[in-house]
Amino acid sequence: MMRQPGTRVRTRATTIVAIAAAVLVAVSGCAAGAGRSAGPTSASATATATPTPTPTVDPVTAFAQERLRTMTLRQKVASLLMLHQPGLDGAALRSFVARYGVGGMILMGDNIPPTPAALKALTTAMVPDAALPPLIATDEEGGDVTRLPWDTGPGADTLKSAPVAATQAAFARRATLLRQTGITVNFGTVADVTADPSSFIFDRVLGTTPPDAAARVSASVGAEHGAVLSTLKHFPGHGETDADSHLTVPTTPITQAQWQGRDAPSFVAGISTGAELVMFGHLVYSAVDAAPASLSPTWHRILRDQLGYSGVTITDDMRMLQDTGLPAYQDSAENAVRALAAGNTMLLFVLPADPAAQRMDPDALIDAIVAAVGSGRISAAQIDSDALKLLELRRSLVAPVR
Repeated sequence: MMRQPGTRVRTRATTIVAIAAAVLVAVSGCAAGAGRSAGPTSASATATATPTPTPTVDPVTAFAQERLRTMTLRQKVASLLMLHQPGLDGAALRSFVARYGVGGMILMGDNIPPTPAALKALTTAMVPDAALPPLIATDEEGGDVTRLPWDTGPGADTLKSAPVAATQAAFARRATLLRQTGITVNFGTVADVTADPSSFIFDRVLGTTPPDAAARVSASVGAEHGAVLSTLKHFPGHGETDADSHLTVPTTPITQAQWQGRDAPSFVAGISTGAELVMFGHLVYSAVDAAPASLSPTWHRILRDQLGYSGVTITDDMRMLQDTGLPAYQDSAENAVRALAAGNTMLLFVLPADPAAQRMDPDALIDAIVAAVGSGRISAAQIDSDALKLLELRRSLVAPVR
């Protein structure tokens, strides 16, 4: 995730698809008993057929399906974006959300006022449609990456060497702070694993071995459950390289079999505990795919088919790809198309104050994706599926009307 000035920053996998419970089939009726006379069954003895129950439709799903039916392709595409707009003016942020119709906003250091009450007022003011609020996210890891100045709880730099219960307590308090201020998504659980102090991610990992990381990742996700939506990052794992993905595209030669033993367990643990989002990193595992994981259909298949994850996936900040200076990633619109085509549900762009100056205009991003649907690079069915998944997640944040 993009750092900001003034903000503390930051073979085969075990398939976790649950085994379906056995269905008990009750067989009604039996053969005529001994001594019972055979003969025609009287009308009065004929059993009355049991009415077929009317299927119940989940109200969240029903709402999302109906909303999807009313949306244009452009609106669906826009809903797959999570953007950032600097500033502390709630009305201006609401206008930004309404103008583009984005599905989410990320709050960075420049969006955080001095008090929790002021932040709650800002997040309330920035929602144009209370029936379908945007996802409002931030990176609240604690420690090196802390957006909320009043979050004084420990981060991974100390939690990794403390009992697992300390992670649970820290993230429970952190989730409460986020919920109280109107933030609904936390990009806070670092599922990366490394024991290398020279790695840029070392101070942010929750464990230096796969078992230790898995236990604390699970505790983090469990502690946030019911308060905020949890995110596992940075899939498939930043710990295999000491390079910083804010500056380059880190590359590792390790094989998929090695990854399965060293990096996958913490993601498996977080998925098993119920993490609602997985964030893809801009990381190349060259033995698996030459493309960064965020742009890789192969890594999306591994997450889905081998780790059994079917929830929302989101990229790390797409702006980071451009900031590497590498020629292959200088077209932000092309990056967006490739990321969606790879299988991401949502694209994250931490926009500067003047996005157009860095060739990151939201309208241009939306136009490029719409054109990619028209050309067949991305299917309309995928856009519908992704949009519906996000509509359901957003609607689930709304308290039921009583």
